[in-house]
Amino acid sequence: MSLFWRVFIVNAAVFAVATLVLALSPATVSWPIVAREGIVLAGGLAALLVANVFLLRIALAPLERLTRLMRSIDLLKPAGRVPADGGGEVGEVIQTFNDMLDRLESERRASSARVLAGQEEERRRIARELHDEIGQSLTAVLLSLKRVAAQSPADVAAELEEVQETARTSLEEIRRIARALRPGVLDDLGLVSALTALTTSFSEASGIAVERRFHGPFPELPRDAELALYRIAQESLTNVARHADATSVVLTLVRRDGAIVLEIADDGRGSGPDGHEGGGIRGMRERALAVGGALGVESNGHGVRVTLEVPVAEGGR
Repeated sequence: MSLFWRVFIVNAAVFAVATLVLALSPATVSWPIVAREGIVLAGGLAALLVANVFLLRIALAPLERLTRLMRSIDLLKPAGRVPADGGGEVGEVIQTFNDMLDRLESERRASSARVLAGQEEERRRIARELHDEIGQSLTAVLLSLKRVAAQSPADVAAELEEVQETARTSLEEIRRIARALRPGVLDDLGLVSALTALTTSFSEASGIAVERRFHGPFPELPRDAELALYRIAQESLTNVARHADATSVVLTLVRRDGAIVLEIADDGRGSGPDGHEGGGIRGMRERALAVGGALGVESNGHGVRVTLEVPVAEGGR
């Protein structure tokens, strides 16, 4: 039934009931109308309007639910769907919107996966060049400085040792950047080892204590899922170091209800009162969406809790 006929039938039913009541009741209207009859007519009109509003509200309720959903849609936060229970044109509009939302979320997930894959490939290329080209060049410089220092007078050798230390510090920094761009331990030893190395280096650099809680065993995950878990942990710890003013962090990795759940909770000052999400959190949502996961960010003024759930196959061990 179309929306036009739905509204028409509701109004016709109200008028038919009003006519039936008027025909069967002893009420009459004289001319000129008296006050008592006017009161009765006004009461009857009010009852008709209330009944009409009530019935139309029921008939158009699916459209109101659809409107609320449309206003709250964010493709980085997969939402529920409105049941297509309106029938007729209303049901078709709701079902069409649900189908469009499914298609948009699927396309956004696929495009995010392609963009992130391109970013990771570029990170891998840059990390390889830093390690192979610049790292080897600095290593050769260190060896040359060591050889020259051994053949130089004591005062010159002392200065060369300072230059050596500067070059050695630069080499370590380049290696650190290369590891951050592409964590080789993730490919070689797996997610738990990579997270252990990440939190250890984070504590050493920031002075913030990290408590690790790994509740395994964990199934073998696809490479993109492991990378998403690692990158979101990395970004969360970076946010803690930059913005949280925290003294401790708890990182938890557990398998729960057919999903791998990563949780990073700090004891800092929490997020701002406006709840605005910066580019870092939006980037984490992109990564979660690309692997079919769900990201949650909660703040109660006493820290922030970031939770990522990545679905895994039930049969994996």
